[in-house]
Amino acid sequence: MKKFKKILIANRGEIAVRIIRTCREMGIIPVAVYSEVDRQALHVRLAEEAYPLGEAAPSASYLNIEKIIAIAKKCQADAIHPGYGFLAENHHFVRRCEEEGLIFIGPPSGPMELLGLKTISRQKMKEAGVPIIPGTLEPVKTEKELIDQAEAIGFPLLLKASAGGGGKGLRLVRHRQELLSAFHLAASEAEASFGDAAIYLEKYIDEPHHIEIQILIDNYGHAVYLGERECSMQRRYQKILEETPSPFIDDELRRKMGEIAVAAARSINYRNAGTVEFIVDKNKNFYFLEVNARLQVEHPITEMVTGIDLVRAQIYIAQGKPLPFTQEEIKPQGWAIECRIMAEDPFQDFLPSPGKILYLHRPGGPGIRDDSGIVEGYTVPIEYDPLLSKLIAWGRTREEAILRMRRALMEYQIYGLKTTIPFFLRILDHPDFLAGNYNTHFIERLEKEPPAAAEEDLVAVLAAAVKTFHDAKRETTRPLQPKAKPWKLIGRIEFLRSRL
Repeated sequence: MKKFKKILIANRGEIAVRIIRTCREMGIIPVAVYSEVDRQALHVRLAEEAYPLGEAAPSASYLNIEKIIAIAKKCQADAIHPGYGFLAENHHFVRRCEEEGLIFIGPPSGPMELLGLKTISRQKMKEAGVPIIPGTLEPVKTEKELIDQAEAIGFPLLLKASAGGGGKGLRLVRHRQELLSAFHLAASEAEASFGDAAIYLEKYIDEPHHIEIQILIDNYGHAVYLGERECSMQRRYQKILEETPSPFIDDELRRKMGEIAVAAARSINYRNAGTVEFIVDKNKNFYFLEVNARLQVEHPITEMVTGIDLVRAQIYIAQGKPLPFTQEEIKPQGWAIECRIMAEDPFQDFLPSPGKILYLHRPGGPGIRDDSGIVEGYTVPIEYDPLLSKLIAWGRTREEAILRMRRALMEYQIYGLKTTIPFFLRILDHPDFLAGNYNTHFIERLEKEPPAAAEEDLVAVLAAAVKTFHDAKRETTRPLQPKAKPWKLIGRIEFLRSRL
């Protein structure tokens, strides 16, 4: 077993901050890296050591394998934690770490390479007896093969990038006449995103739930599952809100999916933390989707209900330590919900909203956790994912968790750019969400609904506007000395706007 003295964090933003905090608790020196636009970022300020990567472009900074390896060796890091995104699932990066004697905090390069190709992982899962979605086990190579396979599977179906993820290279085809154009678009996007244009086909599951199982496997083959996460709240195949436990899954199905998830990971000699994702149909039949060979964005909700620090568990496993708990000892308590706070304008089709944060007030109180990578005065860059923070609420019941999340969202104030906070307030007020009656189509339907405009809210907006006008008129004869800070007025208007 090796005790780490220093870990380099090959990432940025809130996940880098998250890893830094666990490193400090464990007495490990955290080392940050940063691009030129992240020089003043929170993760740089918190780390004991920080090294520049150069230009802002991901290819020149956070995706530059050789530069990150060189920094790790220069600072004498024992290990590298990739976080999620960027190089987290790049088997070439893992192999370079292995070659240089650096411990990669995650699975070995072999299982990661296998999982990176969706068709191969589907083949392995089928061999292991894991239920998979009907579809092709090899990428389609010709238009004739495409048409023949599509007819055999039946419409609707999904075209999916073999090397893909995150909704890239993914197309839903409902009718035969859409097939060829969708195929060429998916292949083109897959080539641009992953350098691999290979596309395979899957049967489309109607009214699906996206359920994932968190697993941990140490170097001695001991494995556990830590319950499920309901990840069906998606916009354009991107998760935006997650909760655990799922209001759709019962105890028996939870146990079956957990056991299958562990068996799936063991079948490919997987190690460390990972997530096995499933599609579950309306009749509660479940099918293997993929394995995410890394820490998930939504991992905090699992931590909140289990009390297990997943980053700490990852580090323990990477050091060669056995898991300190058994399956029987894992007893999730309560309910947890996560909202991904993005720098996007929900009133303008979720366009990115980079810019300087002029004022920041983060929520707190019982059951509230905010995994944030931002500070007041920081300029959110356009070059990276617009995730600002992850707001998590825990409650003894689902109702309590929802009420706490609503209260925390109302407290959260970020001015200088647009955020998705108003959109989450709208979701949390929707009767279908409150009833736990939703699937992956919820957001699509919600965006077609006109926002509910309560009469008292309209009156309040008008009253606020009139008051602001009269206050400004009175102040024209003397120096402007507003009683309230401008962001407080903005906050009231933003909140009222969110309720419309």
